[in-house]
Amino acid sequence: MTTPVSELLRDKRVLVCCGAGGVGKTTVSASLALAAARMGRRVLVVTIDPSKRLAETLGVHRNPIDPVAIPEDRLKQAGVKTGSLEAWMLDPQLISDKVVSSFSRTKEEAQKLLKNSIYRNVTAMVAGMQEYTAVEALYQFVQADRYDLVILDTPPSRDALRFLDAPVRANAFLDRRIFSLFTTTQGGLIRRMAGRLIEKVMDVVFGHALRVELQQFFELFGSLLGNLNHNQTEMKAFFRSEDVGFLLVTSPAKEAREEAGFFAHKAGVELGMRVCGYILNRSYAAFADRKLPTADELDETLRTDDLLRALEKLRPMATRESQLVEEHMDLAHGLEETATEDAFVWVLPFLGQDASYLDGLVDLARAFTEEGAGGLSVGKSK
Repeated sequence: MTTPVSELLRDKRVLVCCGAGGVGKTTVSASLALAAARMGRRVLVVTIDPSKRLAETLGVHRNPIDPVAIPEDRLKQAGVKTGSLEAWMLDPQLISDKVVSSFSRTKEEAQKLLKNSIYRNVTAMVAGMQEYTAVEALYQFVQADRYDLVILDTPPSRDALRFLDAPVRANAFLDRRIFSLFTTTQGGLIRRMAGRLIEKVMDVVFGHALRVELQQFFELFGSLLGNLNHNQTEMKAFFRSEDVGFLLVTSPAKEAREEAGFFAHKAGVELGMRVCGYILNRSYAAFADRKLPTADELDETLRTDDLLRALEKLRPMATRESQLVEEHMDLAHGLEETATEDAFVWVLPFLGQDASYLDGLVDLARAFTEEGAGGLSVGKSK
């Protein structure tokens, strides 16, 4: 029997994992990618900043030029037979550099822009540029059609909303009319005279050297705008298509659940994105079938004094775990009540530190796709 998550992994081209910081979103993204690879799909997982253990497991590192293939021996160990899995750590500056190299009119212009001091800092200076580069990277992967599925691990959800709205935000910045205000090499005599006056004013405000750098940036980057605006417009429509699904990852923590509610409304209602499901991660609700036996439930041959004393020492911990199971089940049902009609709620077990290692990722992958493997569906499957 298939699960709601396995259906998404089979049918979607892009899955975007969103949620508050600290809920295990990157680990969830990696385990989803592994689950899809186990199903035979060609998968890329794009991570933001994985933990050291998870980075080692995936074989990713900072500033890779291209996605890194997970070694075959690890894939074989993880049960991947016909699929493939690659990982890539998102680096905004690297993406920007590739865009410049790809879309500049000449190699000489590309090199000038890459060395321009304004350009080197633009991702930090201009609101929305970091999110824009993430959209651009996703666009390139989708257009290349090299992967059946791309799974994107986003920043914490309020930053993720900036990412989802990046096509709109970037178009406000990537406007030819704005760039033309800072360039003076085109137009008639009056335009050039006005331009020289503007240059004098800018020299006073910024200094001559910085003005020249700034003007060079606008002139060279402006030549890229046609391609960039086209890409962003296409991605804006693509985010709303049936090929893309959003999974909201949360945890039992109150702050994470509040963030989940905020994101669901903003993404689903205001931005028109397709929120397919909620993932309640690190939950004891998945252990609802566990129970510490009483002395009467033990076989007579096992009722030794040592075992009975051990059971009594374990009982306070078992009682606390039972309370957590009940609390987390209530939280999961609360998510189910607030979820949209087409969204599901899936509960993942709490694995602790093991979740970042390969065996832990396999356990989570199975919990996503196999009934009775540790995952728990809350409410009806929608």
